[in-house]
Amino acid sequence: MAERTGGPVDGSGHISQGRTDAPDITAGPPPAAPGAAGTGSPGGPVPAGPAAPAPAVSAAPGVSVPGPAAPGPGPAASLPGPAAPGPAGFAAPAPPAPPAPVSATPVSATPVSATPASAVPPARRAGLLVTLVLGGMAALPPLSMDMYLPALPAVTDSLSAPAATIQLTLTTCIAGLALGQLVAGPLSDRWGRRGPLLTGMVVYVIATALCALAPSAGALIALRLVQGLAGAAGIVIARAVVRDLYEGVAMARFFSTLMLISGVAPVVAPLIGGQVLRFTDWRGIFLVLTGVGAVLTLVILKWLPETLPREARRAGGVGESLRTMRGLLGDRVFTGYVLTGAFSFAALFAYIAASPFVVQEIYGASPQTFSLLFGLNSIGLIAVGQINGRLLVGRVSLDKALVCGLVVIVLASVALTVMTTGALGEPGLVGVAAGLFVLMAAQGLTMPNTNALALNRTPHAAGSASALIGTSGFLMGAAASPLVGLAGEDTAVPMAVVQLGCGLAAVASFLLLCRPWRTPARL
Repeated sequence: MAERTGGPVDGSGHISQGRTDAPDITAGPPPAAPGAAGTGSPGGPVPAGPAAPAPAVSAAPGVSVPGPAAPGPGPAASLPGPAAPGPAGFAAPAPPAPPAPVSATPVSATPVSATPASAVPPARRAGLLVTLVLGGMAALPPLSMDMYLPALPAVTDSLSAPAATIQLTLTTCIAGLALGQLVAGPLSDRWGRRGPLLTGMVVYVIATALCALAPSAGALIALRLVQGLAGAAGIVIARAVVRDLYEGVAMARFFSTLMLISGVAPVVAPLIGGQVLRFTDWRGIFLVLTGVGAVLTLVILKWLPETLPREARRAGGVGESLRTMRGLLGDRVFTGYVLTGAFSFAALFAYIAASPFVVQEIYGASPQTFSLLFGLNSIGLIAVGQINGRLLVGRVSLDKALVCGLVVIVLASVALTVMTTGALGEPGLVGVAAGLFVLMAAQGLTMPNTNALALNRTPHAAGSASALIGTSGFLMGAAASPLVGLAGEDTAVPMAVVQLGCGLAAVASFLLLCRPWRTPARL
């Protein structure tokens, strides 16, 4: 697939806007421009002069399609439907010059598109500052969950509630992150990215502050639901912004780059949570999260520009959003990638929900040791994600890289099931930790590639598509989290069995719905 090309990045970290005013290469030359000084009547003969060179057209990935040369003296001829001024934070393109006729060589397009090319927003690229902001938005959900993990046993004692009840504070947060994306995603397609994002961030900060004051387990469960609903805006709109700026292989690479940034959150969050517990109780963790959310809100307000131009936004209300999502789910391949990523994500959530009790209660590790092991697992995920983005993408098809990740997840889950059942003797903490490390690292192959493969099919509704991707993953995670505690706190077998089931379901979704051997390879 042809990769979008973008303009330069200015020193402030904003994104410059590239040219997307390439002519319709299948319709022949455009009509003559109205007469100008020295050209005669409209549509009349034009004096001979140097002709504008024909724009180079290439369908090869990573090759740009430059616009026509600048016009000579006199007013430039206008093309039908001039481009609107670029959004804040992007430089507006120069007026287009009259293109010369070019051959009708087809340029590859995304498999699913419901809008004409003129409605697709201009090609842009994220500067370093915007990349860091997007990484912070994607990191907010793991921060909200993982920083809290070392405190779960302490919350159980503080609020005098059973472990199964306190685990609901994690489940409701995950459910909120899932359902909130169904609202924030379509809203960002309708009103742009910034407005819904800032609204969600403000509500997140307020809900997190109230979590620190929760007097009971019931109140904490309810507030964690609100926290998840509001925090969902960050993660769903971050994916939509990436789709606004990139497509194809470049999008897969950028998702791997985001994983490098957002992946730091699972590394440092349990470490920070464990250290906070040395000086205060679990309520202090929510105060730290409140501060993080407030800072991120201010950074978004100042430095994240709008990436969805007004002319590319979708009109309509709830009914139109539902019809859009129904159309997306009607795409078998898109749905296959969504389910593949969701089941893979659920295996990760089974680990997140069970690991505090498995590592600390069953194997007797301290909160600091648990935080260290959790951080090492997250480093594995980051490392594999960078191998995917820097070494595999562009050399190996995304489907093949995804298959490798799925196979590793299934094999790691089988090994964990064998170890936790004691079929080969007592493995100890080292054996179980090694199996969890491999399973966690394999997510670096599945997460960015399923996101890129699914979003690449939906340039016309990136917000809604991102909502379906995120909602399915978090709903699967919310369903898997309680299952790991069904047999109590004294065995790790349910965790391993749930992970194995999720891995097998991911493989089945990929084989039955995506069927890459029948679909022409595009990435």
